Amino acid sequence: MFVSYSMSKARLQRGRTQKQLLQGFMLSVLALVVSATFASSGPGPEPKFWKGEWPKTDFSRTSISNWKEILSGGPPRDGIPAISNPSFVDVAREKRLKDREPVISVELKGQTPRAYPLRYLLWHEIVNDKIGTTPIAVTFCPLCNSGVVFDRRLKGRVLDFGVTGKLRNSDMVMYDRQTESWWQQALGQGIVGKYTGAKLKKLPVWMESWAEYKARNPKGLVMDEPSWNRSYGRNPYVGYDSSSRPFLYNGENPPHGISPLARVIAVGNRAWTLERLRRAGEIKEAGVTISWRAGQASALDTGNIGKGRDVGTIRVRDASGRNVVHDVMFAFAFHAFYPNGKWMLGK
Repeated sequence: MFVSYSMSKARLQRGRTQKQLLQGFMLSVLALVVSATFASSGPGPEPKFWKGEWPKTDFSRTSISNWKEILSGGPPRDGIPAISNPSFVDVAREKRLKDREPVISVELKGQTPRAYPLRYLLWHEIVNDKIGTTPIAVTFCPLCNSGVVFDRRLKGRVLDFGVTGKLRNSDMVMYDRQTESWWQQALGQGIVGKYTGAKLKKLPVWMESWAEYKARNPKGLVMDEPSWNRSYGRNPYVGYDSSSRPFLYNGENPPHGISPLARVIAVGNRAWTLERLRRAGEIKEAGVTISWRAGQASALDTGNIGKGRDVGTIRVRDASGRNVVHDVMFAFAFHAFYPNGKWMLGK
């Protein structure tokens, strides 16, 4: 969900300190809290108050035990516009991206590789695309740093996804346009409506720097800039991944003294901290090999995405060298969705 970009931008002028940037971020958070308060004002978070906006959603079917888990992130339904059928350009023609900018790389067998820059996903959060015969949804939730790509096929049907404007555990709640069921982005699981309990297939993709992607795929494709009026290349969440507390999250902090906004590599119900991986360079455990290499900027640090601090590129492979489904998310989000998950601390 968006924080106030204009407020953040005003604090990015030359000579401002990191402390001032963080102060600007907190003011932005305050602005969004106010927005969220008004957006969710009324008798309370219950389905009967959402029916006007969601006439097709079957609220009688849900895995949500308490509707208070669903919060407004500020924007209404489709206030953050998902992209469908994006345009692409050849790698050699792309001149806007900075080398350290993060992209989500999708490389399907027999198909030309495609990169989806976070400079676009920060503002749209979902891209509905099709590679060959495979319809996919490229998703990114900035508040959880969760970037997951799903196969959009489910039970013989192809789904198209949009952004509800709502959050659960600070994570984006998506919806499909066919049934208006609600989906938890980090899990790819239906939580409200016809598809409650259904799970989308996750694809083995990864985030890397633009420099890494284009070096490996000189004849690859990259998503072209959408035609929306957005400040692409700017981060509307300045300083977020350096804050001490996640936004619109009331759950438990992760165990073992791990900072809520520390990045972790989630593989199934296991999580490795980026801090541990960065020190080791490579970890071989639980049947996977996880590697780290410097060169990728955080999209949630400075106002200019390409100038964010180095968080590096992470790859996860199995014993045969094949890419493994994973997510590099914030620790609080992993703990929220995998409360009984295993923390791989190396002790």
